[in-house]
Amino acid sequence: MNTIQGKNIHELMISIGKDARDAARVLAITTAEIKNKAILAIAKAIRRNQAMIQNANEKDLAQAKQKGLSAAFMDRLLLDNNRIEAMAKGLEAIAELNDPIGTTLATIKRPNGLKIIRVRIPIGVIGVIYESRPNVTTDAAGLCLKSGNAVILRGGSESFHSSSAIMAAIHEGLHTATLPKAAIQMIPTSDRTAVSEMLSMDKYIDVLIPRGSQQLIEYISANTRIPLFKHAAGLCHTYIHEAADLDMAKNLVHNAKMRRTGICGATEILLIDQAIVSSHLPTIIEDLHNAGCEIRGDEPVVKLDSRVKLASEQDYKTEFLDAIIAIKVINDLASAIEHIVSHGSHHTEAIITEDKAAAERFLKEIDSAIVMHNASTQFADGGEFGMGAEMGIATGKLHARGPVGVEQLTTFKYLVYGNGQVRP
Repeated sequence: MNTIQGKNIHELMISIGKDARDAARVLAITTAEIKNKAILAIAKAIRRNQAMIQNANEKDLAQAKQKGLSAAFMDRLLLDNNRIEAMAKGLEAIAELNDPIGTTLATIKRPNGLKIIRVRIPIGVIGVIYESRPNVTTDAAGLCLKSGNAVILRGGSESFHSSSAIMAAIHEGLHTATLPKAAIQMIPTSDRTAVSEMLSMDKYIDVLIPRGSQQLIEYISANTRIPLFKHAAGLCHTYIHEAADLDMAKNLVHNAKMRRTGICGATEILLIDQAIVSSHLPTIIEDLHNAGCEIRGDEPVVKLDSRVKLASEQDYKTEFLDAIIAIKVINDLASAIEHIVSHGSHHTEAIITEDKAAAERFLKEIDSAIVMHNASTQFADGGEFGMGAEMGIATGKLHARGPVGVEQLTTFKYLVYGNGQVRP
């Protein structure tokens, strides 16, 4: 049996769970000032340890290259100077947010004199399982600290060295603020047995947040009793309506697809009205092609440009996370809505149009977590929503939906004040 820190994996995970539960009780009553002090100290430690983090990241990149992983995967894994600085700035942005804990959500005064107050409180212990992106480590640390939650992190094996180096900086920050080290823990092994153990820890973990491939989400959903904030596949659509401005459409599609192809908010499917195929699509295809994007399309699109590959039905259901886009010609707004409803993942969809009525119908009828008008789907991000950072985009309908930020990592309780009332 594998042993780590003198314990087998089951014993290790139970120990981590108990420590997290104890730390959560401390965080629940920690002041906003102390939490912010810790978050800002972590940001400073990230900057101070930049060389160490980059050296660890280089090990992960070298191993990923040996395994022949895709360029898109390597991009998600990379931590350069700008990305490390962005991690620190993200933490500082979280520190500037209003502290949600203790906020009064509602006050009810009953005829019998009872006063009932609903107040916001931490959830408790959050478990986060993620794959290639090591920056999730700081996002989770900052958001959970701000919301008064302890967190147990399980990063992907491909980013193990990077995440471990980041965790060392995080623990420096916690020490500076005299908060328990167990407030933020990372499972110290890439052994997959630890994931199975984590999924069974409903006694210690209140909510699980999985971030990664559709296969990961499905595996976790099928193998745990712990409630989930699901981050389903980012099968994002951009729809070019017949009343779209050509220049705007070209610029928005380029950004939505090519700004960063490996993020969940990247547009994967482009829908365009038949009425404007000849006037709009050639320019858009040329722009995407020049940017290095592989274009797959249905027969009308293939006929328009010989460089386009004939798309399969599966292409319209695929989160490419790469410089690949699938284009489909549709009849009208109703057809676009029907396609998204039947093929989408309820993540993020956008319409490009100058017709306000068409835009309002699209916004009303598309039941995704984020729906946009004349904006790039790459804005589907907690930081861009003013949340400082996010734990992912929740595509379910209960509790949290859309970017999961500080407020979404809280729940509430009722405080009832009486003066001797008994129920008749």
